[in-house]
Amino acid sequence: MGKLGKKARKFAKKNLQSVLKRQRKTKALFKKKSSKDEQKDVEKQEGNAIEPSNGSTVTDNIEDASIDAVFAEDDKDEGEDGSDSDGYLSEDSSSPYVAENVTGNILEDENASSTYVALNKNIHANLAMKKKKLDRLKKKDPDFSKFLESYHESIQIAETYSDEDERSDPGQQDEDDPAKSKEKHLTGSIISSWCKMITEEHNQSALVSLLNAYRAACHFGAKTIGYRFQNSGDFCNILMFMLSNADDIFRRLFQLSSLNCRKEAIVELKNSSKWKDLKPLVKCYLRSTLFLLNQVTDSEILAFTMTRLRASLLFVAAFPSLLHRLIKATVSLWATGAAVLSSAAFLIIRDVATVFGSNYWNTCVSKISVAYLARSRASEIVDAKHFQFLRDSIVELCSLDVQKSSAKALDSISQLAKILQWGLQTKKEEAVKKICSWEYVNCIDLWVRFISANVHDYDLRPLMFMTIQIINGLAYMFAGPRYFPLRLKCIQWLSFLSSSSGIFIPVASFVLDVLEYKVVKEGGRLRNTFNVTSILKLPKFYLKSQSFQEECLLSVIEQLSLHFAQWSYHISFPELAAIPLIRLRKFHEITTT
Repeated sequence: MGKLGKKARKFAKKNLQSVLKRQRKTKALFKKKSSKDEQKDVEKQEGNAIEPSNGSTVTDNIEDASIDAVFAEDDKDEGEDGSDSDGYLSEDSSSPYVAENVTGNILEDENASSTYVALNKNIHANLAMKKKKLDRLKKKDPDFSKFLESYHESIQIAETYSDEDERSDPGQQDEDDPAKSKEKHLTGSIISSWCKMITEEHNQSALVSLLNAYRAACHFGAKTIGYRFQNSGDFCNILMFMLSNADDIFRRLFQLSSLNCRKEAIVELKNSSKWKDLKPLVKCYLRSTLFLLNQVTDSEILAFTMTRLRASLLFVAAFPSLLHRLIKATVSLWATGAAVLSSAAFLIIRDVATVFGSNYWNTCVSKISVAYLARSRASEIVDAKHFQFLRDSIVELCSLDVQKSSAKALDSISQLAKILQWGLQTKKEEAVKKICSWEYVNCIDLWVRFISANVHDYDLRPLMFMTIQIINGLAYMFAGPRYFPLRLKCIQWLSFLSSSSGIFIPVASFVLDVLEYKVVKEGGRLRNTFNVTSILKLPKFYLKSQSFQEECLLSVIEQLSLHFAQWSYHISFPELAAIPLIRLRKFHEITTT
């Protein structure tokens, strides 16, 4: 009797009595298990996560599992000073353009935000109760619902008439608009006088006025501000003066040295007598500068702003929520910016992770790893050098605390092993796409570099052996000629781990298998240049070209040369080189090109 068809097997699986009886028995057995037995089973499954199972079942959550789930963390900022509105500072009467009482712009107390949140919750709860009562009344009394509709119509008619009256008298509208009536014009002479008073006389009232003007410049184009600049030169002068001199001004006011950027200095800063009076000024400058990072698109201005914020990290660390906002902004610029901007952003991330404790190290490592893997989801790598810089940055940051990083690496490599096991067992299209992706490949590349950088100083051999197993499984899974770039990366990873650790890893068999790629027809050269290293899967037309055959042969010679050079002075080198030489001679006899 032949095998059943697909539809017949599905029907039998759903409807046959024997199958239903077996399902009921297995359910009953699982229900009878005690909690201790279940815990033992979970521990066994976790211990054997990397070992291949004999059955064909894989855990259901692997399909939905993301590679960057290991680095995900709670992304809540602390609520002390995390509001997006930058407080308007009350100015002294001696300074030009004294600011009057501006409602809602003066810096509020720290406890005010929590009380307002509680009040808002109570108001929303009361409104919800009243809405439910209204709905009940509408259902009970239809006349009441008709009365409400007529009442709403009368209100809408009254509003339309009031809008027409307002449009008919625009002059009166401008007089009643407080934003336009309180708007002040800033000239170059006023700005220069403020700068002179701050640098020469150390005038604090002039600093307050300049901080308000700097806040207006940072928010320019985002919302209505109380200042208007006469020309673009005045606008640039305020930005450049504050970014260049704000850190020196605040350090002079607090009597701090420019080299003092320790974790203990934050406690000293908060305990100083001047902190209570100068805290609103520091906060206004930092908030405005962070807002500027999200507004500006020019890479040079952003790089200069990041450099100046790095100098003021001591003041930023005094406000934890602002420090979290700075980390978030710098990670985004590090991942997407140009070379200079990305380097400036990474210097801030490294300083935060180094100086301000292990909690910030965890935050920085998690965020940059997630950003790196998110950038790796592209189908083609356009800028390979930028990705190498991102990878090396993460390796440098992880090397600051190898013990914690190795724990993260273990979780990440275990996740990669589960996904690979799922792909080898099921051969599903989703699994193949997930494994043959730049996100998966760059994650392996990251941990290969981390292990190679620290394997001599720390015992990372268990991590290295797990990584070698994943690389071998990846090379066996994608053995065809279309996956030549991916297989070449596997060979390079194994050679790199072998050279950095001094442990022999057999690579020659993977390299020589490339020579056995059979092409349907030998074609000519490609007219358009094609970068093999930018993709993981080659198009079919490229396999028929002479360029592909040359690329394969050159890669074989290069990788074998590196492998033989590493072990050329070892006693077992003749045995190591014997089989590859025989296979190379056979290839030379067979090939016609």
